[in-house]
Amino acid sequence: MKALFDRIRHSLSARLGIWIAIFAAVIFMLALGYMFVEARRAVNREVVNRATQVLDNTVLRVNSILDDVTIAADNLDWLVYRNLDNPEAMFDLARNELLNNPVLNGCSIAFEPYYFKEKGEYFSAYAGYEDGSVATEQEGNEGYQYFYMDWYLQPKLLNQPCWTEPYIDVDITDDTYNTITSYCKPLTAFDGSFAGVVSVDISLSWLSEMISSVKPYPNSYSIMVGRGGAYLVHPDTTKLLYQTIFTDTLLKPDPDITALGHAMLNGESGMKQMRINGTDNFVFYEPVKETGWSVAIVCPQRDIFGGYNRLRRIVWAIALFGVLLLLFVTRRVIASELEPLKRLARQADLISAGDFEGTLPEVKSPDEIGQLTSSFGHMQHSLVSYIDELTRSTANRERIEGELRIARNIQMAMVPSVFPPFPERKDIDLFAAMTPAKEVGGDFYDYFILKNKLYFCIADVSGKGIPGSLLMAVSKNLFRVVAQPGLLPAQIARQINETVAPENEQMMFVTMFIGRVDLTTGRLDYCNCGHNPPVIMIEGKSHFLDVKPNTPLGVCAEWVFEGEYIEDIRHQPILFYTDGLNEAENIHHEQFGNDRMLAVVDSAPFSSAQELVERLTGAVATFVDGAEASDDLTLLCLKID
Repeated sequence: MKALFDRIRHSLSARLGIWIAIFAAVIFMLALGYMFVEARRAVNREVVNRATQVLDNTVLRVNSILDDVTIAADNLDWLVYRNLDNPEAMFDLARNELLNNPVLNGCSIAFEPYYFKEKGEYFSAYAGYEDGSVATEQEGNEGYQYFYMDWYLQPKLLNQPCWTEPYIDVDITDDTYNTITSYCKPLTAFDGSFAGVVSVDISLSWLSEMISSVKPYPNSYSIMVGRGGAYLVHPDTTKLLYQTIFTDTLLKPDPDITALGHAMLNGESGMKQMRINGTDNFVFYEPVKETGWSVAIVCPQRDIFGGYNRLRRIVWAIALFGVLLLLFVTRRVIASELEPLKRLARQADLISAGDFEGTLPEVKSPDEIGQLTSSFGHMQHSLVSYIDELTRSTANRERIEGELRIARNIQMAMVPSVFPPFPERKDIDLFAAMTPAKEVGGDFYDYFILKNKLYFCIADVSGKGIPGSLLMAVSKNLFRVVAQPGLLPAQIARQINETVAPENEQMMFVTMFIGRVDLTTGRLDYCNCGHNPPVIMIEGKSHFLDVKPNTPLGVCAEWVFEGEYIEDIRHQPILFYTDGLNEAENIHHEQFGNDRMLAVVDSAPFSSAQELVERLTGAVATFVDGAEASDDLTLLCLKID
């Protein structure tokens, strides 16, 4: 060992090699340490983004399914009311409900005992699937007294629609079992009294397969709990409906599981890190609206950080090998480069010993070669850095463009796009079209029928792009939720405004025209919230409808909105639009204008709402002649016969 130290002490190349290796090792440790810290943070961000996106998409799909179910029940409600004097028609209505709504598993139209005296005490028209086709039957009897079941009693006692807690249903056609949940609505008789219940079912087994089919990581899994904490979806099927999220904590207390359970039951959303069955996990959870259910995705950390840990071990091994290799190579290189100096030192020793005959060796300095090598090294480093930056920029741009395309598809899917929207209603001619100015926009429209009244709206959000689309989504959902109880348009505007205005820190606003048409009398109740006045056609001539100057939504939370009405709009088509129509500009910055809009409307008779909308859309496209759109363009035409 002493001989080794002496050799190192007397060898300049050995000392320089060791110092270079130590310095390189320190640099490697600092660089790799920082890289792995940032990489772990990036992995954390990526798992949050990926799992949150999967969870949001899952909840969105579940909510979409539940919305489809509630809309199906709402549409069935008025059909049943129209056929209350024809009990045999109930079987066809139940059967058609399943045929028209593939998400449904079953449909019951059940009536109070002796409601139809000729049918006796029990009459419940049920439709369900049997061998892949829809079959109907009368499901009430002494063995199945349906009017004592939860799905019948809950809407009857609450006197409002509701979702039942999931339950196991016996298919009496083949004695099979199925876990279902039902959306139930009370039926009203002609005299306003309680007549029975409309109940539509969805299969939780199917819903569970849909939820569990999407996994952010190979070993991740999903759970869903009901209002009482019972498992509705779980990878261990033995726990379904018979155990709650708190069951395991009764024998072995677990504060993390308990806190997660309470958060899910309270309708909260978020992320927790916890240990489940000896494994560290990320748990992301979010509520399902209106039902009281909550969905969670469990992502094991070994899946998330498995590749990261393997890469870290490999990189550290490579770094250690690199330092040792660097020590060996640098010592050899330095020794080679110092060889002329050694010869000079030996010759100097000969001279000092008195050998004056010797001459000093010629030393050729490699400075120019070193500068050239250094220049090429810098150029290569710059080129690699530039290519790397360009690759990242291109990838980021493609990712953003891809996300915007997805956002556009999601946004366009949020507005109704199937026309005619109510094929069974020959008295309604309605057509709408929306063209965002950017990848995503701030315009929207919506409509639905509730208790023989057509509710509709058209709106324009201030600002475009992502902020406008987000406020558009919030406003559209608020309209759909607020309008459900059957409020007047001014009341709907007030409730939406009171929700949007207090949280409007960005001072964005929404101009909206809200209308409600009584399909029996033709009366139109409406409230204009800072929107463009619609165009009404009276006896073949178009006019702007006089509207009161209410403020847009989101500006002032205390604003009192004034509603208006037209006694009868039957046979009087009305065109609703956003300012992307009259303010559309061509390449000369000339606007399409109100006069040109009215001239296009009056240019020729039209046979349908679709024809008028397409005529205006084509006229705008011809007018702008390829100029970049400055605003979203949305049109909605309505005609009631």
